[in-house]
Amino acid sequence: MGTPLDSREAQAVEVVDRLYDRYPEPEISLNFSNRLELLVAVVLSAQCTDERVNEVTAELFEEYHSAGDYAAASEEQLAEDIYGITFHNNKGGYLQGIGEILAEEHDGGVPDTMSALTDLPGVGRKTANVVLQHGHEVVEGIVVDTHVQRISRRLGLTEAERPEAIEQDLMGIVPEDDWKEFTHLLISHGRETCTARNPDCADCGLADVCPSEKGDSEVDLASGEPWG
Repeated sequence: MGTPLDSREAQAVEVVDRLYDRYPEPEISLNFSNRLELLVAVVLSAQCTDERVNEVTAELFEEYHSAGDYAAASEEQLAEDIYGITFHNNKGGYLQGIGEILAEEHDGGVPDTMSALTDLPGVGRKTANVVLQHGHEVVEGIVVDTHVQRISRRLGLTEAERPEAIEQDLMGIVPEDDWKEFTHLLISHGRETCTARNPDCADCGLADVCPSEKGDSEVDLASGEPWG
């Protein structure tokens, strides 16, 4: 039997409070200067490190300035321009398709609704949530990346495995005002302490509110998931 909802709500609040103390200004680690650059960067970040994405987009954004620029390029050229990004061939196709749709259906702009964003190639709910939150200041949910998936399950905040179900569980217990920052708090904690393969449980500020033990094979998810 899972933890009662009211207990998980209290635990979620405690987790958020403690992580705010440790990371008072959680921020997105992707570099961008406008909504289109944000969208492109997030699409490229699937199963790829933010550091690598930032390296590639530093040059990419010098060459591509509009949706029309992406639409006019071939998939092969875009794949070459993002070489070094995981699945660069597939993502080159995504960028070309995104450019076409934005140019033809949205006057070159990045839409501000979940449905319109998830209609774009390579864009799932996770990516759309990031774009809405950081590009439009619209918070409709919680971004569930591999860190959020891993840590929320280790903490017992959810027993779900797929990101969509995890998001629904977290939205029911994390205060809505903290939905945007919650992701970045857990990402910071995941990078510094609660890593996938070798979590530092002995020096974790959440150890006394975490039911998992180091090496729990059901929760210790070391590999990424192919989420959009």
